[in-house]
Amino acid sequence: MQEIKKRRIVIASVLKPVDDTRMLEKLGRSLAGTQKFEVFVIGFPSRLAVPNENGITLLPLPFFRRLSSLRVLIPFKILRKCIQVKPDMVIVNSHELLIVGILNRIFFGSLIIYDIRENYYRNILLTDAFPKFLRWPLASLVRLKERCFSPFFDCLFLAEKGYKKELTFVKNKSTVLENKVRVPASFQRDPKPGKIRLLFTGTLAESTGVFQVIELAEKLHQQNEAVELMIVGYCAQPETYQRLLQAIENQPFIRLKGGQKLVPHSQIFEAIAEADFGIIYYPPSPHSANSIPTKLYEYLGCRLPILLQDYEPWVELCKPYHAAVIVNFSQPDLRLIQQSMKESHFYDQSPTGVTWADEEPKLLEVVEKLLN
Repeated sequence: MQEIKKRRIVIASVLKPVDDTRMLEKLGRSLAGTQKFEVFVIGFPSRLAVPNENGITLLPLPFFRRLSSLRVLIPFKILRKCIQVKPDMVIVNSHELLIVGILNRIFFGSLIIYDIRENYYRNILLTDAFPKFLRWPLASLVRLKERCFSPFFDCLFLAEKGYKKELTFVKNKSTVLENKVRVPASFQRDPKPGKIRLLFTGTLAESTGVFQVIELAEKLHQQNEAVELMIVGYCAQPETYQRLLQAIENQPFIRLKGGQKLVPHSQIFEAIAEADFGIIYYPPSPHSANSIPTKLYEYLGCRLPILLQDYEPWVELCKPYHAAVIVNFSQPDLRLIQQSMKESHFYDQSPTGVTWADEEPKLLEVVEKLLN
């Protein structure tokens, strides 16, 4: 019997590594697992030597500094790889690659999906990622590109439910694929006795609350020397990285993994396995008001107790499972926090609706419908 030819799908990013959790672990493995698709993941070089998998080919880009003139050439390098692959579908997750998707449609008739992982307009405008004088023109340019190219998209994946309200150009072409967790089959929590290990994971920036978390950890450590803090993540801005190093200098109970280097997702799970509590705090801002942090799904899926910002949507998500100690980061009640960490009984039932298994059927339905 003649073997059915698999349809080719490219998943491409400028800054996300080829082993990025959403591109590879979630979209890539879900699509390849059907045995109907041949998946090619294009992205930033990984820190690890990541092998190809059954049905998945990784195509790392040459190394470049994120703030350099070489970055301008990266979309053209991605286009060249696409020309070699000749995909039936292209999934891009950056506004920088929208033109790459359009050109693939022109050259090969490829279908285009725009995987919106952030509200790029708000992130540029409302965070300190760019100098103030550049924020409005850059944000406006990004939104203009998205609006102009949106008629060419076959579908838009939204990583947050809230983007349906924020992004008027998505209209009726969008499907919500939240960044829920895919917990490794071998994962097991194994915190060591004798210490209280706090964990902060993800992007290291002023806008993600890392400095407020350090301040809270310092206060808790002053009351109880068993308290430690592990920070695991990537810091894109050199100025912020230097400020971070100064903040943890002469603080032996605080450790940093990553910093100026990307952190493989496997190391995030290793840190979660060893931690006693995860910490989640974001300084209030419109750019994150409608978002659910990926690490909230990760901590819930791994049954890691959380020191959680008092923000109602996140609190309501944790409440049914007694997963969190609610903290007022502006005026923390240190005695109550310590008491709650010691005496509370967390996770009297397993969280539901927090894993990628809930999102995978939606992904496969959209892709198969478009390609068939």
